[in-house]
Amino acid sequence: MSSSTKPYLIRALHEWCTDNGHTPYIVVWVTEQTSVPREFVKNNEIVLNIAHTACKGLKIDNDWISFSARFGGVARDIWIPVGNVMSIFARETGEGMGFEVEAPPESAGNAESSPTLKPVEGQGGEAGQGADSSSRSTGRPSLRIVK
Repeated sequence: MSSSTKPYLIRALHEWCTDNGHTPYIVVWVTEQTSVPREFVKNNEIVLNIAHTACKGLKIDNDWISFSARFGGVARDIWIPVGNVMSIFARETGEGMGFEVEAPPESAGNAESSPTLKPVEGQGGEAGQGADSSSRSTGRPSLRIVK
């Protein structure tokens, strides 16, 4: 069985965005396997800026995308299964590519991996819904450079 083309296309489009001065964003389907700030998840989706200027230590492997970024001034480690990436696009032009969400590969002998994708429960999280969320005007996640 050959490997998926998805991680290769994500890496290529990320490079294309960067080379052309665009900001690469990804749309991710959030499940139990994703480690993202739940307070920014809406309808089981999160949009993330993956420009080198917005995140630290970006790594796009064949199975996982990982990096660190600041959300509301707090550094967070992000882990996303490549199969959960729904699209990658340039913020400035909207050009990019969409993908189908893929079920995680079943690991032989690994009881921890779930063979089905399930929506996360309790979107928004009780801790992240205070005054901080009312101060945002759009509700869409964003990353910014803090000097």
